[in-house]
Amino acid sequence: MQSRHILAVLMASASFMLLSPAQADNKAAAIDEMEAYLDFVEYGGGVIFAEQIPREDWARFHVIDARDAGQFAAGHIDGAHNLDWRRVLAERDSIPRDRPVLIYCNTGSLSAQAGFALRVAGWDNVLILQGGFEEWKAKGGFDAAARAAPAPRH
Repeated sequence: MQSRHILAVLMASASFMLLSPAQADNKAAAIDEMEAYLDFVEYGGGVIFAEQIPREDWARFHVIDARDAGQFAAGHIDGAHNLDWRRVLAERDSIPRDRPVLIYCNTGSLSAQAGFALRVAGWDNVLILQGGFEEWKAKGGFDAAARAAPAPRH
């Protein structure tokens, strides 16, 4: 067991030392971009709650379901485009820059990672649905804003 651990450490060290200067520069540039983003981003990092989106406003969003195809097939927000969270950068050319983009997963954690990647890559129109699909359903789906609104006074 000890020799396996030592071998793993040696292999990891060797692969780190084999990084080309270009790879090291790319990594440093990526870190610089993420640091600049974190210095700039407002508290909440582009998070929006279901109750902040009135039913009539959903049509203005390009909605991305960042879950896998099986979860998407089992149920999703009507009008959503299925794009696995791991693929957002590879498929970024399909994501509009000229309208708000709303990303969700089951609970918000994977979509937050996808949204972070897109924002660092320059998409400043990306919002993460807080609580994901599960919270959206629990709050009333497209009617979440209406349900959260205070009752009119008479």
